[in-house]
Amino acid sequence: MSSTALNTPQISSQEWHDKVMRKCQESVEVKNKFFEHYAHDIGELSQKMAERFARGRRLWVMGNGGSACDAQHVAVEFVHPIIEKRRALPALDLVSQIPVVTAISNDKDFARVFIDQIELWGEKDDMALAISTSGKSPNLIYALEAARKKGLLTIAFSGKDGGRLPEVSDYCFTVPSFSIHRIQESHVALLHILWDLTHVAMGEEDII
Repeated sequence: MSSTALNTPQISSQEWHDKVMRKCQESVEVKNKFFEHYAHDIGELSQKMAERFARGRRLWVMGNGGSACDAQHVAVEFVHPIIEKRRALPALDLVSQIPVVTAISNDKDFARVFIDQIELWGEKDDMALAISTSGKSPNLIYALEAARKKGLLTIAFSGKDGGRLPEVSDYCFTVPSFSIHRIQESHVALLHILWDLTHVAMGEEDII
């Protein structure tokens, strides 16, 4: 068996350094622009989420692909706080039950994987968070429409031009970038800040 050697480019240590710093700077610039634009809305939403959690309401989170991983990340942050003295809050992702997701996809349509779960479990004054880098996923759009009809607070993390998510959410945070990586990086930062400020709004110490 013959093997073909990779024709790798010769890049100096300084060039690698410059490439890393360029990407890092891009990430910082996108985040600065994003959070400067949405700082007021993030603070306002954290208060509304705190009020609902204090009344025993739940947060339902959903996404596709990498955003499904982010949805799981959101849920575990709220359910298992990284700071000892902060309380656990009820957040559940709608992507982890693979038998449920595949059954709905197979028997009905992939566009219904989240709407069916929201219609079954979601209750008035709960919260529904959809995460998407494009804002164009039908299953997220339909789920937020259903959530809004049931009286849930609807939230979206989006990117690019927001797609249709701004139309179906009470709060939509759109990262002003067409780079999937820059969008996802900003979504994770937004998750951590929103988690932190929700706890602060519930009267817990602002320590991070």
